[in-house]
Amino acid sequence: MTPVRTIILDIDGTLIEHKGTLSKAIGSYDPKERALKGTVDKIDEWESKGYNIVLMSGRKESSRKFTEKQLENMGIFYDQLILGVGGGIRHLVNDQKPDGTLTAFAHNLERNKGIGDLSI
Repeated sequence: MTPVRTIILDIDGTLIEHKGTLSKAIGSYDPKERALKGTVDKIDEWESKGYNIVLMSGRKESSRKFTEKQLENMGIFYDQLILGVGGGIRHLVNDQKPDGTLTAFAHNLERNKGIGDLSI
């Protein structure tokens, strides 16, 4: 049996349009706004494969209710939402299997392009 994969995704600029600041995102919020092209389909694909979907953002914890509603309105569903991780450079650190199998990868995407073409 293949182990379940965990996909960790940033929100702003990766799944939805990056507006610059949280106050701009909240101030320009439109409940009809859609996720970036391919986002919902890709998350649905991963969900059908049994992957764990973890969303993270540098957004403040105090924006949780807004963020949850925004994601729900866009049809973006997930297993876990982590806020307050900051907006700087992020490093994913994980151990490799004893047989040498790598267990962590990182993908840097062009801002606001979406995840539709991402192959994992």
